[in-house]
Amino acid sequence: MTPDWAPAFAAVPRSAFLPPLMWPHDAAGGRAVAVDRTADASDWHARADSNVPIVTQWDDGDHEGSAPGRRFTSSSSMPSVVFSMLADLDVRPGQHVLEIGTGTGWNAALLAHRVGAGNVVSVEVDPAVAEQARGALRRAGCGAVTVVTGDGLLGCPQAAPYDRVVATCGLRSGVYGWVRQTVPGGVIVVPWGTHHCPTEAVARLVVADDGRSASGCFTRPVTFMRMRSQRLALPEHDAYVPTNGAGEAEKSSTAVTEAEFLTGGLGVEGFAVGLRVPDCVRVADRKQNGRRSVWFYGLTDRSWAVVTFRDDRDESVVHQSGPRRLWQEVEAALHWWRRQGRPGFERFGLTVTADGQTPWLDHPSNPLSTAPTGR
Repeated sequence: MTPDWAPAFAAVPRSAFLPPLMWPHDAAGGRAVAVDRTADASDWHARADSNVPIVTQWDDGDHEGSAPGRRFTSSSSMPSVVFSMLADLDVRPGQHVLEIGTGTGWNAALLAHRVGAGNVVSVEVDPAVAEQARGALRRAGCGAVTVVTGDGLLGCPQAAPYDRVVATCGLRSGVYGWVRQTVPGGVIVVPWGTHHCPTEAVARLVVADDGRSASGCFTRPVTFMRMRSQRLALPEHDAYVPTNGAGEAEKSSTAVTEAEFLTGGLGVEGFAVGLRVPDCVRVADRKQNGRRSVWFYGLTDRSWAVVTFRDDRDESVVHQSGPRRLWQEVEAALHWWRRQGRPGFERFGLTVTADGQTPWLDHPSNPLSTAPTGR
């Protein structure tokens, strides 16, 4: 914690914004567990004060009971991530701030403590979540924060321009709408990623002097719930792969190992591959009996590929079919990343214009090709 943010975190406890029934992440079990304040207040407060993400809504609110639902759809991010993103935002007292994704309202309250509640506008897509956040903000003395129920991609143009914009949900596109609502020199902080894998990185974008673009480096890896309008709706497996399995798919092999390809956690490899292989999603099966299959599906056609890793073999069998050879693209992107010196997240960046978004390596003048080759 840095001195500029310590007073806000001390004055605005996360526990004031959490519901009586919540689902903190349990690191030991690797899952969300139900904690009820009415049943065990001391445990509830201990979890509320811990540095873990806490699920506050399942299945867009269509969930009852204490058992976890199918999909977590609203949460309170772990405090260390909240602080790091606010530090990236570099917000100053008195600045006008737009937040995308109100959630519990805790992040908006921290901003309000720093810049003044009347300078914070927050947009939340879920009406019930938005109303709960308004109540929590009022009880915390931050009732002057404006909470708008609506599509975060649209921002809040009626209250623009903003000095700072921060998103608390993961995006794949659509950032330019916020650029148009931000002053030249303003900062936009957003978790951004590709469809390839869940890993995202925090993009810290600075709006150009002419207000027509924003560009900046990534700072660190994160994983956020995706903006609801950008959730990935992948067609069923059978829509890609014939019922008889590989069928007429092209067969080959690869020397890439499971250990170097599936690093787990928030590895930069998957993020880098996603930047070079557009419109492709990766799905890894559970490992069984020393064997694991990793599938790749094209999002603009029915191209697919599968590589099967086995502990007892040095090379792995690959099958791929469709207009694209997805594994060839993925393998080429992985080799490219190695040749660049295995760059970390901080060497990658993003430029956003009205024409779209362009990732780059080291400098905007070095954009990444969206059609990887062996070069």
